[in-house]
Amino acid sequence: MKFVYYIVFASWYVLSLLPLRVLYGVSDLLYFPLFYCVKYRRRIVHKNLVNSFPEKSEKEILHIEKQFYRFFCDYVVETIKLFSMSKKEMMRRMTFGGLDKVKADLERENKKCCFLYLGHYCNWEYVASMQYWLPEIHCGQIYHPLYNKAFDRLFLKLRGQFGGDNIPMKETLRHILRLSQGEKKVMVGFIADQAPGWQAMEHWTTFLNQETAFFLGTERIGKKMDAAIYYVNIKRVKRGYYHAELELITLHPNELPQYRLTDMYSEHLEKQIREAPAYWLWTHNRWKRTKKEWETGSWKWW
Repeated sequence: MKFVYYIVFASWYVLSLLPLRVLYGVSDLLYFPLFYCVKYRRRIVHKNLVNSFPEKSEKEILHIEKQFYRFFCDYVVETIKLFSMSKKEMMRRMTFGGLDKVKADLERENKKCCFLYLGHYCNWEYVASMQYWLPEIHCGQIYHPLYNKAFDRLFLKLRGQFGGDNIPMKETLRHILRLSQGEKKVMVGFIADQAPGWQAMEHWTTFLNQETAFFLGTERIGKKMDAAIYYVNIKRVKRGYYHAELELITLHPNELPQYRLTDMYSEHLEKQIREAPAYWLWTHNRWKRTKKEWETGSWKWW
């Protein structure tokens, strides 16, 4: 695995030395075979879009599909570019709004922890650079370890280069409790839009026209830590440039009824996706597990 890691790292690093304008040329070339020849996960993408937007025509769905694959190719080369991107360039390409208000909220409410909800939307890898903007706050992000050890190590290095913590999902509460004992305030990002496992599907909500289960960890840990909760609304300003606005969800999560915080996250995410659907990760088989299967218990035999 070490050999694979060093080969991939060296290859991606050398490729990252190319200017982004050249890498976007690679992205343009990659789009055609990915969409028309390899047809990478096109059935899943098409199914997800048709079920999410039943009001749209086939022509409109196809247009979104093409937009998504063009963006997905850009996401790939932009992520590779991270291997050699300078701090100055990163801060020019990924900007944030509302940070001063968040800091003021934390001080006024005497909050030690701040949790950020976000989705696999726009270039989510860039959001980890928030640590550059908030050196006085200890930042981190929750991650699910990859099955491929070489690529897991590669992405840990990539996401940790900004100075924030990479927190394994299974160690989330323990790690945050430890961080909260330090002098700095703590800000943790949760990408919570992927499908949870069967045993974690205790709450379902309507999301993009479909019965959908979400991870509940952010809500549960947020209430336990009495964290301030925000949504990270990312927009693509232009090719290679993004802006994220931190939108307050609640400063008092324990005042909300059970599951309401998770539902509020799904509402924010759906609104964002509907405004510009091409920038969500449609290749993920998000609805492979259904509520009907969960309710009947048929999954227990798998």
